[in-house]
Amino acid sequence: MSSGFSFSRRSLNSLNGVHPDLVRVVHLALSLTPVDFVVIEGLRDIKRQRELMKIGATRTLNSRHLTGHAIDVAAWENGTVSWHWPLYKKMSVAFKSAAEQLSVPIVWGGDWRSFRDGPHYELNRKFYPAVTKTEK
Repeated sequence: MSSGFSFSRRSLNSLNGVHPDLVRVVHLALSLTPVDFVVIEGLRDIKRQRELMKIGATRTLNSRHLTGHAIDVAAWENGTVSWHWPLYKKMSVAFKSAAEQLSVPIVWGGDWRSFRDGPHYELNRKFYPAVTKTEK
């Protein structure tokens, strides 16, 4: 059964440069979720990563966003972004189900013990090692 949600142009643009397997997971998750969401960030450059580190939104310069192996989403409720934690738990069920159905191993930032990051999903490093620019 489809959720009836669809991606905005902003969400689709945010998926540019993201690994195709993660994009497939995101699309299927949107059809499975009881909570609408927007993709707020995908691939980012080091300048943006440094900005986020400066304001405490990240703790690393070795982000999976830098290689297109991660996305951040935000719950969309009543026409606006919501940071209400239970919504992110519900969305994670859809993401994990989508990943399992597609055999794409992901990691949810909400499962991390420190710096829980509910909006964050990334491809599992064990199965999707990042390729550095010098390796391309």
